[in-house]
Amino acid sequence: GKGLVFAPLVGLIIGIILTGVYYGLEPFFSSQVIFVFIIIAYIILTGGIHLDGLADTFDGLFSGKSKEKILEIMRDSRIGTNGVLAIVCLLLLNYKLFVSLDVQDVKVILILFPASGRIASLIGAGASGYARETWGLGKSFIDFCGLKEIIAGSIIYMLIFYIALGVEGLIIAAVTIVFPYIILKLIIRKIQGATGDVLGALCEINQTCFLTCIVLFKGANFM
Repeated sequence: GKGLVFAPLVGLIIGIILTGVYYGLEPFFSSQVIFVFIIIAYIILTGGIHLDGLADTFDGLFSGKSKEKILEIMRDSRIGTNGVLAIVCLLLLNYKLFVSLDVQDVKVILILFPASGRIASLIGAGASGYARETWGLGKSFIDFCGLKEIIAGSIIYMLIFYIALGVEGLIIAAVTIVFPYIILKLIIRKIQGATGDVLGALCEINQTCFLTCIVLFKGANFM
């Protein structure tokens, strides 16, 4: 759990690898095609674990059931309609946001993209309790992560964004720190805590929030 403090740095490493993929493919393909490979590379690098968490979380939360039933659905290895829709919509939105970026900005954005997801997982673990009564993969992160870890991780995260994007980066970092906290609180209303699936869902959702912020800032000429 304590290691989650360095989650943004782990995201940075993943982002550097994705940027390397972009550079490697740039001489051969258009940016539209490269972004398909980028999304595939990201899924391979992460083992798709966060997308799995997104699907399980949506299947559970939108089932309209009690807390116990929601948690049972989230633990089920089978994917439901809501989970499929969540993955498809998120990947399509990510792709459209990626292709909306200016080519000269792409490399920096790719480096920061995974870091925005990891700060969300850190916030999810540190600002909630574990929702299940039985052990699960998320318990070791959630039980040993708290406010100190959130503060330390957020400082690292904001420093990364400031170095990469300047003052605008600090604003985007602040938005992508507050946004997952709001989503987390909505989830806690349903299941009185978080799980490993929730941490994965927050990661994926916040990465899309990050890309949305970048596109909006560019459109408003703030960057």
